[in-house]
Amino acid sequence: MRKNVIVYGKVENSVQKKAVEILSRILHDYSFEYPVCCKYDETLTFDNPRLFYIGTAENNPYTARGFDFELTDPEGYAIKVQNDCVYIQGYDDIGVVYGCIDFYNKYILKYEFPDDAQVFRVNLFENELADFEYTSCPSVKNRGIWTWGHVIYDYRGFFDNMLMLKMNTVIIWNDFAPINAKEMLDYAHSCGIKVIWGYPWLWDTDCSVALKDGLRYNPRDFLEKYEKEYGDAGGDGIYVQSFTELNVDSVNGIVIADAVADFVNETSELFFEKYPDIELQFGLHATSVKDRLECIEKVNPKIRIVWEDCGAFPFSYLPSDLEEFENTKEFAEKIAVLRGENDRFGVVTKGFTKLDWTKFEHPEGAALIGAASDYVKENRIIRKSRIWKYLQAHWLVNADKAYEMIQQMCKKKQGDLYITALVEDGMFEENLMYPVALYSEMLWDTDADLKRMISEVAMRDYVTFA
Repeated sequence: MRKNVIVYGKVENSVQKKAVEILSRILHDYSFEYPVCCKYDETLTFDNPRLFYIGTAENNPYTARGFDFELTDPEGYAIKVQNDCVYIQGYDDIGVVYGCIDFYNKYILKYEFPDDAQVFRVNLFENELADFEYTSCPSVKNRGIWTWGHVIYDYRGFFDNMLMLKMNTVIIWNDFAPINAKEMLDYAHSCGIKVIWGYPWLWDTDCSVALKDGLRYNPRDFLEKYEKEYGDAGGDGIYVQSFTELNVDSVNGIVIADAVADFVNETSELFFEKYPDIELQFGLHATSVKDRLECIEKVNPKIRIVWEDCGAFPFSYLPSDLEEFENTKEFAEKIAVLRGENDRFGVVTKGFTKLDWTKFEHPEGAALIGAASDYVKENRIIRKSRIWKYLQAHWLVNADKAYEMIQQMCKKKQGDLYITALVEDGMFEENLMYPVALYSEMLWDTDADLKRMISEVAMRDYVTFA
């Protein structure tokens, strides 16, 4: 059998190292031996090796042999199998990683099971590889997860699984910055994931009390918290929530939408004056402002509004909640362009695991996050298994509604669309559950056939069914 050899480009950062690691693992799983890995400028000493060229056009010139076109979309990739050689080229470093992941998803799973037999190939690399060509890029520019930080039990596993789903952003919301924030950030970046640090800013406060005569409101407090807790750790943005998580639109004569818009604008003015290039996100619950959109329209356009609780599934915690689906679609279409065609628009969708609010207590100070023991993780897996079984059952019948909503938002907002899913306290770091994997593929490719997507995602061996 021919020796498999990965020929990679200049690996100057940890992102492309992930590509080598992932492809090595895939080839080992299907050939039962580790491939040799070497740089493109090294001399090969093997007789007739099977070569896997991976990299960008800039850092590995050998990948250019496989393609007569240029990739034009960030995070995109092209795969070609020809004359028993494999070429995986990315537009950028993370595109190389995604190409290696989808070499498994789109090529190996296609040929592992021949169409004409109920058998599978134990070793796909015993014979010459079938020719193949595939090119892809993400439909949704920013794709990821929203979660409270204290229920991330293993941050490395969490980010590794996000990478396998081609997710590139995470909002980690907590009362205090984790003491290992820098380590978490560095590892996320090695997986091509942007980290948005989130914390409350008068989140669970009565706005009529908070804003009365400025008794509880000092915009500089927001800036000081950022500088004290997050400035040294770094990050790719800040996400804050304020007093909108209510089912009424006014409190003691104060219109919530009007008050929160003024509050956020005043606070952000100080923030942008000092940090003009940092992504600032305003987490907004639609329940208290849905009939006052003219107030929200005046929010500083530099701020990304990230909407949640917009109605039925996929904005509802329950994937069975479809009663107001058509009204929710209309509302989502309206808010996507509320501040114009270039509105910095984002959403938090739901329908996955969440915190048990009956047991919730606010953390009392900074803590280490994502370093739980195996005992704790195993216990959480067992406790969450029945919940995942319920969620999975309804995703299997209502996935089309989630896909329809994503397609609509993507069509309405070409470009800087931002979609995160609330996935928390469900042991995502240990078990990459089928509903999340299916959802991530919806974000990657909004033109794919859903039935085919459902079956293809189910075939992946890193995906778990409840």
